[in-house]
Amino acid sequence: MTRCRLCGSAALVSVVDLGATPPCESFLAADRLDEPEPTYPLHLRVCTDCWLAQIPPLITPEETFKEYAYFSSYSTSWVEHARTFVADAVRRVGLGPDAFVVEVASNDGYLLKHVVDRGIRCLGIEPSVNVGAAARDAGVPTLTEFLSPDTGAAVRAEHGPANLVVANNVYAHIPDVVGFTRGLRALVADDGWVSIEVQHLLTLIEENQYDTIYHEHFQYYTVAAAIRALASGGLALVDVELLPTHGGSIRLWARPAEVAGEPARRVADVLDREKAAGLQELSGYTEFSTRVAKVRRDLLKFLVEAAERGETVVGYGAPGKGNTLLNHCGVRPDLLAYTVDRNPYKHGRFTPGTRIPILPPERIAADKPDYVLVLPWNLRAELVEQLSYVHDWGGRLVFPIPELSVVEAASREVTA
Repeated sequence: MTRCRLCGSAALVSVVDLGATPPCESFLAADRLDEPEPTYPLHLRVCTDCWLAQIPPLITPEETFKEYAYFSSYSTSWVEHARTFVADAVRRVGLGPDAFVVEVASNDGYLLKHVVDRGIRCLGIEPSVNVGAAARDAGVPTLTEFLSPDTGAAVRAEHGPANLVVANNVYAHIPDVVGFTRGLRALVADDGWVSIEVQHLLTLIEENQYDTIYHEHFQYYTVAAAIRALASGGLALVDVELLPTHGGSIRLWARPAEVAGEPARRVADVLDREKAAGLQELSGYTEFSTRVAKVRRDLLKFLVEAAERGETVVGYGAPGKGNTLLNHCGVRPDLLAYTVDRNPYKHGRFTPGTRIPILPPERIAADKPDYVLVLPWNLRAELVEQLSYVHDWGGRLVFPIPELSVVEAASREVTA
């Protein structure tokens, strides 16, 4: 990578180099275990002109999303998050029976089903064939397509302008930031609203969430960088919310620049926080790689010492972030016997690179391991409750991020 994909600057500086890994969602079928896997550098850099953090676009979205392993509806908390958002958005935007809502990267209809239930006309735009089919089966109208300015214009011509366009957890997934943003503008009505949720670079850095760096996440946003990205497509930020999702996200409320007006006070407040954290100068990035290295050492030490004591460690979850962590740490089945996942699509497959078997969740209760390494740590509250049965035989939960912690009982933790 030689130039910033947002502003074109050549002033890119290394933040952390995680080596080379396979694509994080390329789970292996058993008959592919003897085949080679392609790996790609995973090197995060930041542009010191616009402060967009980014990795090289080595994998195209078409390669990643033609068939996708992630189904949003398998996370109970995420479905509830979507339901709450729809209820709040109906009030905020004033969505009535004649309104039209479009969600980009609508996945399996986890969010728009709440719009359908309210009798509001809607459309999902989802590039993955398999999850888009699941959405249609659930009664959510879904177009199988990537968003571009042309796609946005075609949808607008056929269905009319959208009063609300939702783009949750997709703004990081597209290498053409400017083209995608122009696509959002093509979809939204001239007096409409755009709501974008994306992980906040501030919490990624502060909470050591380096495992959320993977090839399908092409960029990582501060509010300062998001303002510039939105402007590239004719949108202006009018408000921002700080969310706990994915370890810390921002919800960006934007409107066409012509009607946006002055932003809410919260925008200035978050910009001040980012500036205080040093994210508009290099000082905020320099120690990140050192803290990342400590996560790797601590997790490997724990796994090796457990193995030497004859204790069993298995995983819970097979998220994309988990594959960044496992590959960076060099964890193999001798240290993590298997992991489990609620998504049947992943059962019988193996994690990319590390070749760890993925089994149904019931296997944990059958085997009664000493430790369960929780890979989707962002769902901590949900999973501590779901996995409470592990304590019945004296098992403990292990969380690797932001630092290694072992949950010995429901009310007590030990931090490494």
